[in-house]
Amino acid sequence: MVVIFSHFASGCFRHSVFSLSKIYNHHLLHYTFQNPIHNFSSTCLRFRTRVTNSSEAICIEENGGSSGAADVIRSPNLVALEYADLNLPLICEEVGNIRVRQHVNPLSSTLSVPAEVPDWNDVFRDSSLPLIVDIGCGSGRFLLWLAKRNFGSNYLGLEIRKKLVTRANFWAKELNLLNSHFMFANATISFQQLASSYPGPLVLVSVLCPDPHFKKRHHKRRVLQKPLVDSIVDNLASGGQVFVQSDVHEVAVDMRNQFDIVSDMLHIDTVDPNFGCDPDGWLVSNPMGIRTEREVHAELEGAKMYRRMYQKRT
Repeated sequence: MVVIFSHFASGCFRHSVFSLSKIYNHHLLHYTFQNPIHNFSSTCLRFRTRVTNSSEAICIEENGGSSGAADVIRSPNLVALEYADLNLPLICEEVGNIRVRQHVNPLSSTLSVPAEVPDWNDVFRDSSLPLIVDIGCGSGRFLLWLAKRNFGSNYLGLEIRKKLVTRANFWAKELNLLNSHFMFANATISFQQLASSYPGPLVLVSVLCPDPHFKKRHHKRRVLQKPLVDSIVDNLASGGQVFVQSDVHEVAVDMRNQFDIVSDMLHIDTVDPNFGCDPDGWLVSNPMGIRTEREVHAELEGAKMYRRMYQKRT
């Protein structure tokens, strides 16, 4: 799932090289061989802004900033600005205007059937490339933004809301991104067979702002359970990474606890001190170069994001 990747030589995963650069409060990862963000639109940069306080109002003056009334930018508008350079079509002819349930029970019988393993050579132009998997990819914008900037990796989004998957694949086709694909799949059921069948190395898995399922009796519905954690760690290439984040502290702590106890996984700040953490051990900034849609909404409301990144021992 993402723009963090490592170098390969003689078909073997070797090591990751990180350096941080700040652009409008975003920390971007730079790469030795290819920087997927170096062509980032300066126009988009002028508008990409992080709102860290709900009392802050963001306004864009009409008529190119001259005179006239100002329009307050709401959360959906900020998402549109965040992903403006994708220039996605608003309507997907296959599904029309999409309205989906925000909360879906992953334990329902309809989601208990394993997804069929695709022919990876049909899915991606080059199935030998490093694979990034985003579990619970939502609309897919986040993954498409990353895929557009790094053709040296393949990007796979897993989502349990079928209409979102259909639209995301429509967008990928419109953008001619042959390194991105989205699947209607319950990661808890299907991740193992999908990851183990992929020809190339799995180099990063992200679980970003998953459904919190607040009620205690529904905690079993949370996506990151021990079997999935074990499957991620087992299939991850040596030196591969896992990135988790949530604006719900309880959920973030739950994800953190599950990876903290895995002896093969090291938190990234112990590998690279450039990844700074606050006193409680949370990453102080987003290393991805782009915020998820939920992250945009949460930060507009003044919420804190709790982030952890892990790297598998080499």
